[in-house]
Amino acid sequence: MIESKLILITLLVKLGVAAAFSSALARSRAFKNLLFTENRRPAQLLGLLAFICIPLCLGVWVRVVVPNFFAADISFETTIILGILLGPLSALAGGAILSIPAMLHHEYLSLPFNLAVAISAGLYGKFVEEEEVWSFSPFVDLSIYRWVRRNLRKPRFDRQVLLLILIVTMEIGRDWLARLYPHRLFALLTDKWPVRLAIWACAAMVVGIPLKIWNAIRTERFLEEQKRLLLEARLDALQRQINPHFLFNTLNSIASLVRFRPEQARELIVKLANILRALLKDHDSYVLLREELSFTDDYLGIEVARFGADKLRVVKEISANTLDLPVPSMLLQPLVENSIKHGLEPRISGGTITLRSRIEAGRMIIEVEDDGVGIGPGRSHSSGVLKGTGIGMKNVRERLEVLYGGAAQFDVTSRPGRGTKVTLAIPASQEPDDEPQPTLASARSNMRL
Repeated sequence: MIESKLILITLLVKLGVAAAFSSALARSRAFKNLLFTENRRPAQLLGLLAFICIPLCLGVWVRVVVPNFFAADISFETTIILGILLGPLSALAGGAILSIPAMLHHEYLSLPFNLAVAISAGLYGKFVEEEEVWSFSPFVDLSIYRWVRRNLRKPRFDRQVLLLILIVTMEIGRDWLARLYPHRLFALLTDKWPVRLAIWACAAMVVGIPLKIWNAIRTERFLEEQKRLLLEARLDALQRQINPHFLFNTLNSIASLVRFRPEQARELIVKLANILRALLKDHDSYVLLREELSFTDDYLGIEVARFGADKLRVVKEISANTLDLPVPSMLLQPLVENSIKHGLEPRISGGTITLRSRIEAGRMIIEVEDDGVGIGPGRSHSSGVLKGTGIGMKNVRERLEVLYGGAAQFDVTSRPGRGTKVTLAIPASQEPDDEPQPTLASARSNMRL
């Protein structure tokens, strides 16, 4: 028999060991990925068992070689956790590994006992829903209180209380075997019933503590995944919002040419078909800048034909080392459209749109500038949003916030009567080459489409 005082101290330390061990594992990204993977391959199961069993196997070894230090051995509770989380086969393997130090210390019943615990816990894990396992509470008194309260209102079979009963029953069985076969199976033995009750309650709490800690991580990962899906859905909605807006204005441009210049309208319809093909193509949220420029050229080709080459001029000042950097798809077209509609169209003589790109301090700077009418005194452009310019500009800003957060900048500067400049700054995904690059891929070249 072990002194009651030593047993109580051991139980307290045992709770600390369970909390410290499960918290340490929760800091490992590799462990979390293995634990929360739904369909694990055999190699992943072996890795997960190694994460859990190897340190606790050392704890069993410490218990058998260090006198009166029993708290490091939580192999019984660990086998239960393996059974309810990973299933009977994995629990059998884990229970066998955890019994090795005890077997070497002539505790020969440890192996068959661990295997029996593994089968019992594994069958329980197969029988209940996953959420019922993760919601098991280490606070035994609260579990019993909730069980009594629920069943007084509406009697039903409670699987969480079943797990509590299963843990206590197996702990009682271990106590009985350890008394029947001394030195063949380890157990904390005492004749005092309050201490026995504490041992049984402690076993349930040692099982519940890792489940609670890991379930908190599981919930956090679930919320992060939901947030990611929400952002993707929002980005998809923003992308879909751009396309009808763009198509509506483009069709208006073509409609103005159908009656008076049908051949040119036919050419523009072909261009529009190319644009639609690009829009309907299944692509990621990002494209290379050269692809984005090509898409924008198709749009500008339609607008130049509508306005006339003498009234709408396009200048490109594109740095060569930015052409192969990724940018959000459909980034430039709404800005160019805004410059045409609100900057150049109100101006009788038309004007020039200038597209620029360069690398500065690890960021790609993109500018869309026009020499149109600018923003009048009554039109606010604070915070980079032009009020009254439609959804295009606001959409670009929202998409930058979704994709880059605070790492992106969106700025609008305007001089009434002299034009407006929209400046975007986004992280460059690759460093610019060390060798000097030509500053302009196409310097001050007018577009004639």
